[in-house]
Amino acid sequence: MASSIVTNFMKQQGFPEEPPDACNMHFAGLYFQPRIVFSLLLLAITLGWLGLHLVACWIFLVLAAVLWWNVILPRLNPFELAYNRFVAPRRGTPLLAPAPGPRRFAQGMAATLLLGAAIALLVGALLVSAVLQGLLVVAFAALLFGRFCLGAYVYHLLRGRVAFANATLPWARG
Repeated sequence: MASSIVTNFMKQQGFPEEPPDACNMHFAGLYFQPRIVFSLLLLAITLGWLGLHLVACWIFLVLAAVLWWNVILPRLNPFELAYNRFVAPRRGTPLLAPAPGPRRFAQGMAATLLLGAAIALLVGALLVSAVLQGLLVVAFAALLFGRFCLGAYVYHLLRGRVAFANATLPWARG
């Protein structure tokens, strides 16, 4: 049975309500992309700490480009295409559909922060880059460990759906 946290997350992402088993499988599939992006983000941050700012910058730029690609062409999201081709058939889980608006908005927010971190590194504004990197780490940690998507939450707030946004918080009860 899908927990209220999983159900709230799926609503927050903009997906229609599903039966509990389908919801759980869909939820697991949606975490494929953020796990990869967060791992690469941590790699880039580590390389930056080691003084390899240019390498870190390139990783940030590539991640930003891929995430913007996902926003502009959601049907061609390489993460979802890879999941649908290689992971879903082996697990026997449903294929992922193109991301709805709230999920794409969250990807756009992450892409913008990644681009900002890269540009800040390029111009030598290390503190600005570190702050943006910190925001990304906090947002991804909330997503992966707290099941809270800051970008999707902001999307609903900007659309004036404050009550709905608050009802999708992980600790909100259905």
